[in-house]
Amino acid sequence: MTKEAFKTITLDSPIKRGDTEIAEITLRRPLGGDLRGLTLIDVSMAKVDALSTLLPRITTPVIHANDVKQMDAADLMDIGLEVADFFTKAKFTAKTAESDATPTE
Repeated sequence: MTKEAFKTITLDSPIKRGDTEIAEITLRRPLGGDLRGLTLIDVSMAKVDALSTLLPRITTPVIHANDVKQMDAADLMDIGLEVADFFTKAKFTAKTAESDATPTE
């Protein structure tokens, strides 16, 4: 019962860097070292400062702190929710999915 190590997100508002547009990013499940200097609470609450520090460490292509600060709010929220989901244990996710599939009639 393992969770995915990677998640790909399509941005509604691509990030522009010169002539390059980044419309899709891949998040990697953070390791302990990726979280140095951060609190798990700030990361799981998708605080912008925490995401600005963490995302350059776990994104492909690399999303820099300046990119995060210029990112569309809806895209940033989507990314924040996906990052927070990495911190949910697989057993809890499986139980939630199981209870969602059970009829309540």
